[in-house]
Amino acid sequence: MTELPIRPGTPEERLAISTMLFAAFHHTLDEDVLELDRLVWEPERSLVVDDEGTIVGHAVAATRDLSVPGNVVPAAHVTGVAVAPTHRRRGLLTRMMTRQLQDVRAAGREPIAALWASEGRIYPRFGYGLAACRLELAVDTREVRLPAATAVPRLRAGLPADLRPELAKVYDQLRPDRPGWSSRDDGWWSQVLGDTAWHRRDATPLRAVLHEGDGGVDGYAVWRTRSGWTHLGPDAEVRVREVVAADPQVYAELWRFLLGIDLARTVSYDFAALDDPLLHLANEPRRLNARMTDSLWIRVVDVAGALSARRYAIPLDVVVEVADPLLPENAGRWHLTGGPHGARCVPTPAPADLACDVLDLGAAYLGGTSLAALAAAGRVQELRRGSLAETSTAFGWHRQPAPLEVF
Repeated sequence: MTELPIRPGTPEERLAISTMLFAAFHHTLDEDVLELDRLVWEPERSLVVDDEGTIVGHAVAATRDLSVPGNVVPAAHVTGVAVAPTHRRRGLLTRMMTRQLQDVRAAGREPIAALWASEGRIYPRFGYGLAACRLELAVDTREVRLPAATAVPRLRAGLPADLRPELAKVYDQLRPDRPGWSSRDDGWWSQVLGDTAWHRRDATPLRAVLHEGDGGVDGYAVWRTRSGWTHLGPDAEVRVREVVAADPQVYAELWRFLLGIDLARTVSYDFAALDDPLLHLANEPRRLNARMTDSLWIRVVDVAGALSARRYAIPLDVVVEVADPLLPENAGRWHLTGGPHGARCVPTPAPADLACDVLDLGAAYLGGTSLAALAAAGRVQELRRGSLAETSTAFGWHRQPAPLEVF
């Protein structure tokens, strides 16, 4: 069988690509969603598999930055990955993902790639490690109370589209210190605040509320509601999109607002961090009904560049031996020195202190998965006594990664 070609997509193929993707993910093609996708799709970074003029495979990377421990790093945000059901089991996904990684590596700008996985079993094959998890909350508002407010809050409500400058200002002020948050240009803000009929489903349009402190807006929440009634009375649901705040008091005030919306009995939120303050504010955390699931997966594309770019919780001096069958430039021993204020990673012939696969570096990269836990699973090998505890502590961070959006 002749190997089908993989080539860059073109702007003219956007509809054909979208048609294939919507079908692969079992969605109905929606013109309004297509228009939002157009604002962020980068055809020059897309790859398509072409079968005599029919697109049967696709993957694309978005040019964005990602906050990591102590720094902000260019990261290829991988999305739109699918193979048509007529062309499965032909190795097309493997070829596309390998080609994409090679292209990112060759460009030399992004030391890491990031994605959300449709299935967790797929992307470790290509060196992606599970770097962040999240909590999905379904809060029973009748059973949860927060500490009482100490002052009357200053809140201002409106449509997210009208308040976008204030939302962006707060988000950009906080983003550098929040591992897992991605940069947002105008196109990505439009995507994040997407409010088409397809997004609403059975709920209302998006709404936003700003918290105003002495220095101006210092927090916001974005949500929509779904009406509901039973024979006992109101049973509405508040579906929270984002809660972003500059300090603990503001964060608590925004949650008091969300939990106190009239006629609602449930508040759902799919992007709570594993160390989310709400877990410790609620008087009955069990009634948050938290469920853990995966979020961001990280692929280290350039070991030296990636490990030099982030910061480390304590001083570190370690030699790591890395295996990477897809990008052999990453394979070998690397001398990593660093700490809270900077880092350096260079190849070395010195004996290794630790050994791991590149996907384990990706899993540990945001500080959310410990190298010690990976070692307990048999995935990281300690070659010098004591090096695992030192390195695992250094790779940790004072905040868990908390991705806020699926891209």
